[in-house]
Amino acid sequence: MSSLDALDARILLLFAQEPKVGVLEASRRLGVARGTVQARLDRLEATGVVTNWAPTIDPAALGFPVSAFATLEITQARGHRPVAEHLAAIPEVLEAHTITGEADLMVRLVARSNADLQRVIDEVGASPHVVRASTVIVLATEIAPRVTALLS
Repeated sequence: MSSLDALDARILLLFAQEPKVGVLEASRRLGVARGTVQARLDRLEATGVVTNWAPTIDPAALGFPVSAFATLEITQARGHRPVAEHLAAIPEVLEAHTITGEADLMVRLVARSNADLQRVIDEVGASPHVVRASTVIVLATEIAPRVTALLS
């Protein structure tokens, strides 16, 4: 979907701010029919604009207060797939992205402590396809992951 209209944006903002609002209450607040809201939500989901209805979970609240980013340089012979499969098996790896530049992958990690982060980094680097890992620890999050700013 290349563009959203004003009602789509209002629906998305409402559900982003209050995920438990419900379709009926959303229709009341937005001043449109319940069927309109439901049809719009169905379309937004079908076109991939809405990708998830799950709650946002805070890793720190689960006992993983340390966050870090690692860039990985990998062997080029087999591509990214073997490394991605290795990373997917590590629960503390929250995201992995193929990137441009000197490194090949950017990985977001969490850990229970700095010492535990070393264990996670060692596990990430245990793949025979990872040549080098460079890690930075997050001190503070200045802007949390967001998408709703794009709706304006």
